[in-house]
This record gives sequence, structure tokens and C-alpha cells, in this order.
Amino acid sequence: MAIELMGNQEEEAPLVAADASESEAPKNPTRDVHILSCSFLLVFLAYGAAQNLETTVNAQGNLGTVTLGILYVSFAVFSLFASLVVRVMGSKNALVLGTTGYWLFIAANLEPTWYTMIPVSLFLGFAASIIWVGEGTYLTSLARSHARDSNLHEGTVIGNFNGEFWAMFALHQFVGNLITLAVLESGADGSTSNKTLLFIVFLCSMTLGTILMCFLHKIDDKEEKVSEDSSVSFCSAVISRLKSVITPLLDFKMLLIIPLIAYSGLQQAFVWAEYTKDVVNSTLGEAGVGGAMAVYGAFDAICSLVAGRLTSGLRSITITVCVGAFFQAVIFIWLSLKYSAASGLLGIVYPLLMAALLGIGDGVLNTQLSALLALLFKHDMEGAFSQLKVWQSSAIAAVFFLNPSVTLRTMAMFMLAAIFVSLAPFMYLILKVEKAFSKHPITFDISSS
Repeated sequence: MAIELMGNQEEEAPLVAADASESEAPKNPTRDVHILSCSFLLVFLAYGAAQNLETTVNAQGNLGTVTLGILYVSFAVFSLFASLVVRVMGSKNALVLGTTGYWLFIAANLEPTWYTMIPVSLFLGFAASIIWVGEGTYLTSLARSHARDSNLHEGTVIGNFNGEFWAMFALHQFVGNLITLAVLESGADGSTSNKTLLFIVFLCSMTLGTILMCFLHKIDDKEEKVSEDSSVSFCSAVISRLKSVITPLLDFKMLLIIPLIAYSGLQQAFVWAEYTKDVVNSTLGEAGVGGAMAVYGAFDAICSLVAGRLTSGLRSITITVCVGAFFQAVIFIWLSLKYSAASGLLGIVYPLLMAALLGIGDGVLNTQLSALLALLFKHDMEGAFSQLKVWQSSAIAAVFFLNPSVTLRTMAMFMLAAIFVSLAPFMYLILKVEKAFSKHPITFDISSS
């Protein structure tokens, strides 16, 4: 279903160009999608696996939990300014710079202390904010230019590109945790030498990912940035960009999507903090975290690819999101009511089954939220993707800080309630958009709805 949303243009050119005259499209955009996807896989297979282990390998004094909490608070704060940084640097340069924060985080885990982990986690918050805003704008720009140049349906191309990216990205959990499982199980559980070897392997993977990122085509031309000859002062430019980040909060559409964005962060943090520690580690041990998260990543990747292929417009997004939410709701009901750690074969099957269903839900939310923002906020992409990371990371930080004082059952009940709280405004938004579209099938404006 083709959808054109008319909005007020900002005085400055948007980070993602809306027509052919505003950006120079790569001759082969699918090549850049492949490179971007592989780069993120190499970087995040290391970071994702390290994050899954953080609350267990750095459990003394809750160092791991506090580190991740501070990281995502930093992520949320810097996301408010990330669009300005990406605009000044260009999305490709922002992507390359963003990888340095993840590299330093892995390096700090070779000697994890309060003096190494806390400063690095603060810098990683900044690096993460620019790499994700850069990814969202870069990928959407590729999809639009490809759809325009090839006369294809824009919503379908956005869905396909997001599907490929998020499928490859989700594989980081599968590949990274298989590496974790292989390295940690090759020696005694908790062996310092094995952990050191694991993080060295991760550093090598991140280095390769950063090098590969450098081969992306640059899509930002000089006209998309603030010109040096412009009479607008730097201070005015900063104020203008901050305004563009705050403006989406005055948009009725964004306010209705924010609960779903926050839930996407909550469910990710639930897996990283609660599920790995209280479900997997308690029954399968530290090395078992890698195996369970590999299953999670495999189903996440498959579902991301399938969900992306099924995306063609708001109606398909709605159906897919509801299916993913249903699978996760089943897990939260199970944990809230009758779940208890089992022994024998069931002690292995139960955590892996949970990993599969949680992975399906995460794959759905990743692809569909990116596609939804790309369709609804064409003229303010940087602000929309900044909001995505602000609310996701804020929700993730909240879970990490609450983790030491909240039981698994209480958190599961909270997550179940969060599903319904987030789906209600989302469904209302879709009904409003569908109603507007039926009245104005070519173009319409719901920005003041």
C-alpha cells in the first residue's frame, strides 16, 4: 500500500533526501546494504555476546549491571544530539566513528574495573547514538533512491532492505554466542585465560567490521550539510537541530508510537538482564548463556528476514507486530504463573524454547519499527530515528538499574502489562492513518491529528 505523508519542510535540508535532486545515489545500493549488514554483524557479534555475559562475568559489586545501566543512560542523552553530529559528519563517517566505542568497550573487558568500564560505557553511549542514527538514515536513503531509480514500490523496498539488515544483524546473537560457547566450554567454567581469549577474538571481529564499513559509498553531498558560506551561525544551527529533535514529541503520530518503541527496548533488556541471569545461567551455567542466545539470535534473524519480506505498508506492519507481541506475551504469562527451573531434558528445552519465542518477537519489532518510522516521518527522518534510540535506550537503562532489586516473576508481569499498554496507542494510530488514507488515497496529512 503506497502511502505519501505530507509534512512541513524544515528550513534545512533533511538528512535523508526526499527527491533525486538532494542526494547522489550509489549506482548499486544493494551492494551497500550487503556491506552495511555484514559490518554490523562483525561488530555486534562481539558486542552482543559480551553484553549477554556482562552481568555474569562482572557480577562482583554489580559492576556489569551498573556498567550497562550507565551505558544506556548515556545512549539516551546523546541520542538527543546524534542527528546534529550525523548531519555535520555525514552518515558514513558517523558509522565508522561509532564503531570505536564498541571496540573500546570490548578492550576494557580485558581488565574490567570501575575505572575502565565506567568511562568507556559513557563514551559508548555517544558512539552508539551516532552509529544507529547513521544506520537508520543511511539505509532509508538507499531504499528510497533504489525505489525511485528502479520504479519500485517504496514501502516494499524499505521493508526488503530493513529485512536483510535486521536479519544479518540478528545473526550476531547466533554467531557471537556460538563463539562464546565454543571458547568457554574448551576450558574450565570461569577460566580467566579463556575469557581473555574470547575478548581478543571479539576485538579482531570488530576490527574487520570497521574496515569493511570504510568501503560504503558516501551518500551525503555538501548540499545536505550546513554550508560554510551560510550566514547562519553555528549556535543557530545547533538550536535548529535540537528543535528538530524536540519537534517529533509534538507530533501526535510519534506520541502514539513511543510506547511501542519503549517496549522494544524493555523486551531486549529483559533478555539481556533477566532471562540470561535468572533463567539460563541458573540452569545451564555461564557457557550455556552462549548456546541459549545463539538460538535466540537464529530465530531473531529468520523472523527479521521474513517480516521484512512481508512488509508492504501499514496494514502488514500491524499484523506482523501483533503476531510478534503474541509470542512474547506467551513467555511472560508462562514466567508469571507456572514457570520453575526444571531438571534433566526439560531443564534444557524450556530455556531454548523461550529463547526462540523471544527472538521471534525481537525480529518483528526491529524490522517493523524501522519501516514504520520510514513511512510516517519522511521529512524528519533524523528526528524520528533519534526518538527511536532515546526511548529504546531509556527503557533498557531502566531495566538494568531495576534488575538487582526485582524478581523474575515481577518483571515478567510488568512486561506483560507493557505489551498491552504499547499496543493500544499503536492500534489507534493505525486506525487513524487508515481512515485518513481512505479519504485521501493519494496524499494526506495527519500531522495535526
